[in-house]
Amino acid sequence: MLTPTISTFMASHHKECDEQFAKAEESVANDDWTQGGEQWNKFARELETHFTREEEILFPEFETVTGMTGGPTQMMRMEHQQMRALLDEINKAAQSKDKDQFLALTETLMVTMQQHNMKEEQILYPMIDQSLPSAVEIIERMRQN
Repeated sequence: MLTPTISTFMASHHKECDEQFAKAEESVANDDWTQGGEQWNKFARELETHFTREEEILFPEFETVTGMTGGPTQMMRMEHQQMRALLDEINKAAQSKDKDQFLALTETLMVTMQQHNMKEEQILYPMIDQSLPSAVEIIERMRQN
């Protein structure tokens, strides 16, 4: 079995989140608010889990080893805050069953997530893999979170 890397573990979770996001968006587009709401809530929980894993475990480990605290991890945290604000707005649209607003905001979130994930997968995670050669313990801690 191959030793997991931060890149493969985190990119896999990006993919899981993306799939859940697409299911929720499709259900709402088809006016299935019951299913869409459940799927949306599951997506939002997974996304928050992802952010928490990065902010509380992964980024601090990287920052401790490299001494880089004002660079890419700071930018990722800022983008997480932007996405959390969008999530709040989308939740309001879902509660009021405002399909047009929901879909407009989810489109914005999707573009934001794609750009964010690309930066992480192409730049930050490879930097972390190089800086933290033993990812197994960190991945295990993230799985438990």
